[in-house]
Amino acid sequence: MDLLIVTGMSGSGKSCVMDVMEDIGYYCIDNIPPMLIKQFVELCRQSESDIKKVAVAVDIRSGDMFTEIFRSWQKLKESDDIKIKILFIEANDEVLIKRYKETRRKHPLDERFNGNLHEAIRYEWSQLSQMREIADYYIETSNLTSAQLKEQVKALFLDRTSDSLIIKVMSFGFKYGVSTESDLVFDVRCLPNPFYIEELRGHTGCEACVQDYVMSFEQSQTLLKKFEDLVDFLLPLYVQEGKSQLVIAFGCTGGKHRSITFAELMAKYLTDKQYRVQKYHRDITRDKKV
Repeated sequence: MDLLIVTGMSGSGKSCVMDVMEDIGYYCIDNIPPMLIKQFVELCRQSESDIKKVAVAVDIRSGDMFTEIFRSWQKLKESDDIKIKILFIEANDEVLIKRYKETRRKHPLDERFNGNLHEAIRYEWSQLSQMREIADYYIETSNLTSAQLKEQVKALFLDRTSDSLIIKVMSFGFKYGVSTESDLVFDVRCLPNPFYIEELRGHTGCEACVQDYVMSFEQSQTLLKKFEDLVDFLLPLYVQEGKSQLVIAFGCTGGKHRSITFAELMAKYLTDKQYRVQKYHRDITRDKKV
């Protein structure tokens, strides 16, 4: 049986994730007490429906019972016939607070902290940090729409081999904040910037004209080759370690030209090597008028 534990910060998008998991064929249950997960799995096994894929959402809504999640995870890991993975969903504090204010929903810890969202979020993170450290997959939703989140979840779990490494190659702009979900972050602000070329300013690194300009410099070609060599060395090590998802991020100033160029070229390089690759350009739609 494949068992996915979905956890993370309240307001980060777990409900959306569970909707997707149900759509793609997982038997889903939300807000299950951690100590009941093993019993639930056994019930699924005994079901005449022959359930093979299960997703459960576990988070701070369980109250004091949430502290049992790590122990439950350890027990389930001991089962030879259960392939258990953890998907951790997160967003930054400002986004979480904004979402709660917009929806006027109460945080699960609202009463405990007398409506102080900052304190509630800080405490929740302290309770979840251990799960974050052992998670197999991680999605940071601060800059994602619901549609984008759904696409990322589908890319992770549709028609994939359990032990395969999913590589997410993304671009971002440093002026909008460093990507917090990334395992490897490469800064390409050292390269000539197409933003200062009038005819290229309105284009992005997805287009040949920008890519041709960025890669016309010897330092760009050398840097890309060094990145490729480093990734070639690291990926087998990550696979050997059993890592399920790796996020490689390229950052430039605005996230539209140099970073996208390198993300596009790296994604193609890895795809040609038969890796499972996702692409995501975080800041490509910002400041469209520029």
